[in-house]
Amino acid sequence: MENLSPELRAGFTRLDESTQEDWNIIMRHNERFSAALPDRILAHLDLLRGDYSGFPVTRYEHSLQTATMCHQAGKDEEYIVCALLHDIGDTLGCYNHADVAAALLKPFVSDENHWIIEHHAIFQGQYFFHHLGLDPKLREQFRGHPHFEACAEFCSFDQAAFDPGFDSMPVEAFEPMVRRLFSQPRNSIYLAAER
Repeated sequence: MENLSPELRAGFTRLDESTQEDWNIIMRHNERFSAALPDRILAHLDLLRGDYSGFPVTRYEHSLQTATMCHQAGKDEEYIVCALLHDIGDTLGCYNHADVAAALLKPFVSDENHWIIEHHAIFQGQYFFHHLGLDPKLREQFRGHPHFEACAEFCSFDQAAFDPGFDSMPVEAFEPMVRRLFSQPRNSIYLAAER
C-alpha cells in the first residue's frame, strides 16, 4: 500500500468529524484503487494455481476449464467471467465459497448471473452430495425460482471441468473480459457518489 504524506490523507479521526475536503481526498484515492480491481481479482485467481485439494486438476485449471466450456458454448462475456471466477472464494471461504464469489461479482453482473454463482454450490451437490452424506436433492428447495434452470445449466459446465486432458484457453484470453466487466459497477450504494 502507498505511504501518503499527511496532506494527501483525510484529517479526521472519527467519521462524524469528517469534512467535504476529507471525502474529496478519499474519493480521488478510491478512483485509482477501484481502477486496479481487475488486477487484484486476477492475482487472487492465481492463488488457485497450485491447489489440487485432491481434485484431478487444480482449482485454477478448473476455473479455466469452466470458463472455456462456457466460451465454446457461445455464452456472453459476463457469463464467461462468472464461470472463470465462480470458485475464487475457495481460498477465504472454505465453507461458503459461492457466497464469497457472489459478493465479489454482485455489483457488476445481472441478477440472474449473481443468483447462479450464489447458488451453484447447492446445485452442484446433485452430482456428489450423496458421497458426503448430504442430500443431493438440496437444490429442489429452489425449484420454480426464475433462475433455477439457468443455475442447473451452469452446473452442467462446472461439474464437467475436472479433465486433466482438456485444452483450456489461457487466462490471458479472459483477462480483457475481466477488465471490461469490472470497469464499471451497475449495482452499488456508492454509484451516486461516483457520478
